[in-house]
Amino acid sequence: MAKRDYYEVLGVAKNASEEDIKKAYRKLAMKYHPDRNQGDKAKEAEEKFKEAKEAYEMLSDPKKRAAYDQYGHAGVDPSMGGAGFRGGPEGFGGFAEAFGDIFGDIFGTGGSRRGGPQVYRGSDLSYAMEITLEEAAFGKEAQIRIPSWEDCDTCHGSGARPGTSAKTCGTCHGSGTVHLRQGFFSIQQTCPNCHGSGKVIPDPCPSCGGQGRVKRAKTLEVKIPAGIDEGMRIRSAGNGEPGTNGGPPGDLYIEIRIKKHEIFERDGDDLHCTVPVSITTAILGGTIEVPTLSGRAEIELPEGTQHGKTFRLRGKGIKGVRSAYPGDLYCHIQIETPVKLTEHQRKLVKELDESLKKGGERHSPHAKSWTDRVKDLFK
Repeated sequence: MAKRDYYEVLGVAKNASEEDIKKAYRKLAMKYHPDRNQGDKAKEAEEKFKEAKEAYEMLSDPKKRAAYDQYGHAGVDPSMGGAGFRGGPEGFGGFAEAFGDIFGDIFGTGGSRRGGPQVYRGSDLSYAMEITLEEAAFGKEAQIRIPSWEDCDTCHGSGARPGTSAKTCGTCHGSGTVHLRQGFFSIQQTCPNCHGSGKVIPDPCPSCGGQGRVKRAKTLEVKIPAGIDEGMRIRSAGNGEPGTNGGPPGDLYIEIRIKKHEIFERDGDDLHCTVPVSITTAILGGTIEVPTLSGRAEIELPEGTQHGKTFRLRGKGIKGVRSAYPGDLYCHIQIETPVKLTEHQRKLVKELDESLKKGGERHSPHAKSWTDRVKDLFK
């Protein structure tokens, strides 16, 4: 199979800086490292990890990168006498420099590690909360139930059956890591026997299965800020999954979902609503009441208001969480056509229609212009 372009592998442009290349490789190395990919996806992740490593080795070295930019893969392939290839450790360019930082992040530490159980930050949790438009506009305080881990009451957090204790791992001798030799350097990996804890439990606690903790639900107070919008998230620090071996807990992210409102539609900080108006009110004009989130307001309809006419009420929208001023309310007029008329009412409407037709385009200026456009279309 033909090799992919190194820049494409790392997801960077050809004019990317050394720092951009290093950051891209760090991200891919952490994503596809074998310690983080087990089971069915392990083989695919390993291939992607090797591919990213090879791309970084070439593009982090200025001479190799120059040869690759000029000749492609042939310029850095040692079997083809590539000008940019150099044997030995110096041929890895900036890879050795990035190695400690990259794998330090993978193992939960910064830089090289000098032994001791592996420490991992807990995973983040996500919680979807549905609120009303009014609650989004004015804010609210709410309580939510989330999963939480607590020390097991039986083993008091040790993970071992009462009367027994954990033993030092015989594979890593309590360090939580093992070393794998690859070429001229060794890679430090999480111990596969104790999974980085440095200890094994020969006789696990029957209540928690050796985890030392059990999952329970807890109630959390959440403050929803006024003006929050659909899809925004609230971060609750430290309320995610607990860390491993004393690592910090993850965070809880509360994602907001806003229920569909019966009257209003939100567009950023603005609100829109449709206001039904009787045909007589539209013809004669007058004052009508319209709803807002904070009460009622009035609109003065001019005589002869047309269907679809929009009235803007300044400041009657929502003040967003990052806005200095509230948005506006847009009222869209919907003229209602009378239905189920009596014979007397039908007679009155016909009389009105005949009277209006006698007035010509003075009463229906839009109809006259539309008729003229249709005539021009079929000339």
